[in-house]
Amino acid sequence: MTGTTNTPGGGTRLRPATAQDADFLTEMLLAAFNWDRPRFTRDELLGTPHIAHYVTDWSRPGDFGVVAEDAAGSLVGAAWARVFPADDPGYGYVGPGVPELTLGVVPAYRGRGVGSALLDALVKAAIEQPVEGLSLSVEDGNAAVRLYMTRGFLAVGREGSSDTMLLDLAHAPAGRAGT
Repeated sequence: MTGTTNTPGGGTRLRPATAQDADFLTEMLLAAFNWDRPRFTRDELLGTPHIAHYVTDWSRPGDFGVVAEDAAGSLVGAAWARVFPADDPGYGYVGPGVPELTLGVVPAYRGRGVGSALLDALVKAAIEQPVEGLSLSVEDGNAAVRLYMTRGFLAVGREGSSDTMLLDLAHAPAGRAGT
């Protein structure tokens, strides 16, 4: 899962997310929830159990993720996945065996291919796990939906103003998912 991804903004190095990245994952969770405008503070996210569970006790067994660093070594984005139980589901929950992904990119690095590189690396890691799929929730108006659709995610449900999307890895043609 390591390597260099060349983006228009320069080389971005990807590496596996570790327990030491927990604080940065929290920052990226905040970026993901505040994708269009400031709606939450870090304290509000961490004080809301059904949001905080995306990062609480990172990394527990079954968790996997990837972090992007710029050429100077600054952290610029992350994508990670974890499985939630039916009695404590995430926003994009589809079932107990399907990890839900979260993806966040530092605002100054959006539109430079960092999110695409992170998603592709996370899908590759999911295939290697292996897991049967990846799910997510995306709000109406979030331009990231185009990225997810180009990678094969399909809307499988709707909650309020958000779609639940699923990438079926169990039936994806070899080499298609995440490319």
